[in-house]
Amino acid sequence: MSDDQPSTVGVLLAGGLARRMGGGDKPMRTVGGRPILERVIARVASQCDQLILNANGDPVRFASFGLTVVADTIEGFAGPLAGVLTALDWTARQKPETQWVLSAAADCPFLPGDLASRLHQERLDQDAQLAFAASGGQIHHAVGLWSVSLRDELRHALTDEGVRQISSWTARYKSAVVSWPIEPVDPFFNANTTEDIAEAERLATLVKDQ
Repeated sequence: MSDDQPSTVGVLLAGGLARRMGGGDKPMRTVGGRPILERVIARVASQCDQLILNANGDPVRFASFGLTVVADTIEGFAGPLAGVLTALDWTARQKPETQWVLSAAADCPFLPGDLASRLHQERLDQDAQLAFAASGGQIHHAVGLWSVSLRDELRHALTDEGVRQISSWTARYKSAVVSWPIEPVDPFFNANTTEDIAEAERLATLVKDQ
């Protein structure tokens, strides 16, 4: 993490049900002989002051990865926004001096090493409250920077308004977007299906392990 980057807590979002893989934990699937989650941690941990994992169910299954595991504070598998809120709440309690949370999907094995620094720079340049990654003309709303100051507004949207889609909520705020190239590998490729795992095996040969 660069010295001039604001204090940032990272959260890896793994709270989904993995229905497209028949259930189970997508980040625990292996790519190139390593669990996807291990690959994600290797790429993101150095970009944050602390890295936590948002996951539901028994946290013991993640014990070998050495991360604090925090379950959704909103019941009913409310989607990635619930994971973001959980991370904002955790940061407000445990790291009150920290004003930013970096989120990333825990099933993206090729995340860029400059993710936090570029998002911070762009949201600073644009005086934005949020910043998101993009590639191939698509914004990846689960990969972004979130201001801890928005946590009560996010809680209201989730619990009182029933908002679930990330873009529906983020549209209310000024957001910065940073785009990454997709060659030789889209850094935001995520393993949603069994076919994706096979593709990730191929792509892993094109990138340098971290």
